[in-house]
Formats: sequence, C-alpha cells, structure tokens
Amino acid sequence: MRAARPDGRKRRWRQHKIDRREELVDGTLAAIRKRGSTAGMDEIAAEIGVSKTVLYRYFSDKNDLVNATMQRFIEITLMPRVYEAINLDADEYQLVRSALAAYVGTVDEDPEVYRFIMGTGSTDQSSLAEFEKLFADVLTTVIVDRGRQHGFETDGAVLWSYVLVGGIQLATHWWTTDKAMSREEVIDYLTMMAWSAIEGMARAGGSRAIFNSRSHILPDPPTADGGEAVAEHRQGPRTSPIDTAPER
Repeated sequence: MRAARPDGRKRRWRQHKIDRREELVDGTLAAIRKRGSTAGMDEIAAEIGVSKTVLYRYFSDKNDLVNATMQRFIEITLMPRVYEAINLDADEYQLVRSALAAYVGTVDEDPEVYRFIMGTGSTDQSSLAEFEKLFADVLTTVIVDRGRQHGFETDGAVLWSYVLVGGIQLATHWWTTDKAMSREEVIDYLTMMAWSAIEGMARAGGSRAIFNSRSHILPDPPTADGGEAVAEHRQGPRTSPIDTAPER
C-alpha cells in the first residue's frame, strides 16, 4: 500500500496562518506604539487596516493577542539587545552593567508596548515563565563560563540566575509604574546590587562551605574622602576572589 501523502493545501494553510499571525502581531506592536497601551481590539484593528473580525479569525481573544505580542517583542526587540550586551568583549563588571542597561533601556524606550504586554492583566503566566527561563538560561551559561575561567564552583549557577532575573524583572516593572528615579539611577542601583552579589559569590569561590565557614559582618561606611574604612580588626585581611577559589 502507498503511504498517504501529506495534504499540501493543509500545509500551505497552516503556514499562511502562521505568517498572517506574525504580520498582525507586528501591526499590533506598531498600533500600540502609536495609540498607547490601553488601545482596544477595535483601535488595533483600525490602525492595522483590518476588521476586528479578522483579528478574531487568527487570535481566540485579546489575551491570545497580548501573549503573541509579548513573545514577538521578546524575540525581535528585547532579547537581541540583551544578547548583544552579554556578548561584548569586556570584563565581568562591564558585562553586568551592559546587560542591565540593555534590559532597562529597552523597557524605558518602549513603555507603551511594555505596559500592554505586562500591565493589562492578560499576560499568560506560562509565557512569562518561558521568557524568565530563557533569560535565566542565558545568564547561567555566562556565569558557568566565566566562573570556570576563574576556577570557581558553579553548582549554584541556575539558582543565582533565577534570583537575578526575577529581582531585575520585578524591580524594572515597579519602576515603570513609579518613575521616582531616572534611568541612570535605576541602572546604577541594579548594578550595585547585582555586582555586589556576584562579587560576594566570587569571594567564596562559589563554594557554600567556604561561605558558611566565614563570619559575615557589614563593613564600615566609606570615609569622607570616598575611601574604604579600615575594618581589618573585624573581618581579617582582605583576599581577592581568585585567592579564595576552592582547590581542584
């Protein structure tokens, strides 16, 4: 017996539907940038130049459109900028700051789209979790690669990545609703927090045992001239992150 041939018409229709959805999502992004994050389906359809019926032919409801728009925004706008930042030929500190600046800057420069996909209450949590996993996976790869170059343990890399991604995402989301700080201030404070955490992990060589074996006392504040206060009597001699890496 001959094997059944795939129905070419069905294949073409499926591909047409995928392509058409993508066109409509790109049109939605343009419409939101022009009409604002509160635009409804009627306004979006009018801006694209189609009827609302056409939108509902390709999207089951507004939630479906919002989620498709979020995935497209992440795919073509947000992640390319983050990827570019973390692939710079730079030291670890500059990579951290560049990645944070790329994320915060992208959100700040496209506020209406961000509010549309994150502030409408329509975002599918599974889609958001998929984005967070994608971001965390990228960050994990960087931490593992850089950590191994310095001889650090990296068993906690996945956990550290999710802590950083979750904290940065929530902090940036808060900032979009309460612009009490400038963009530069947000980047400075996020970098201060993220780098201090990374530096602390490096000082213990990524080792739980080394970290738990030490006393942990807050250092004295900087002196009036901007230098670090001397606290050798409380914390012992300073060592570099490389000196504290566990022996292999």
